[in-house]
Amino acid sequence: MASNKILVIDDTTVVRVKVREMLPPGNFEVLEAKDGLEGLNFIRQEKLSLIMLDFLLPKMSGWEVFQQIQAQPELRKIPLVLMSGRKEEVTEKIPEPFEYFEFLGKPFDQKQLIASIKLAMTKAKQPRPEPASVAAVAAKNGAVNSSAIAPGGSLTIAPNAEIAALNEKIVKMQAEIDGLKKQLTQVVTFIKQKIK
Repeated sequence: MASNKILVIDDTTVVRVKVREMLPPGNFEVLEAKDGLEGLNFIRQEKLSLIMLDFLLPKMSGWEVFQQIQAQPELRKIPLVLMSGRKEEVTEKIPEPFEYFEFLGKPFDQKQLIASIKLAMTKAKQPRPEPASVAAVAAKNGAVNSSAIAPGGSLTIAPNAEIAALNEKIVKMQAEIDGLKKQLTQVVTFIKQKIK
């Protein structure tokens, strides 16, 4: 029985077989999933050593599977290699640098595959802060609710620079909202004049 289970989630059989063949011989069991939903079921049921996830998948996209993994602390610890032939589709959703997973561009060779797996293993071990930016803004604005309080009763606070950046975004968004309200009022007035 193999001790390391590697899950390859890709809708292309060629890629799944290629990964299996490129892995060095040894203590591996390669599980294959042809869509995101099947992949997510494996992730929840099996004790995995590595997940190789294609970004574009049927039934449930790689992005949706990625979000499901990130939402659960136990699953986040599993080393992850995201694969795609178009890196810009990944960076559109997840900005670089990729701190906690590795990206592998398609097509790839054995050397690139092994290097990305090693990097994914290293990145998965990095300590992660719990998402606290929303709680920090709420705390700064005096609107502390139960979601801003971490288990054990301590308040989670983000670094000051992060709070300032978020407040800046809020101000910009509010200005955009006000501008859109003004435009909407003008359009409604214009339509009312035309109807008369």
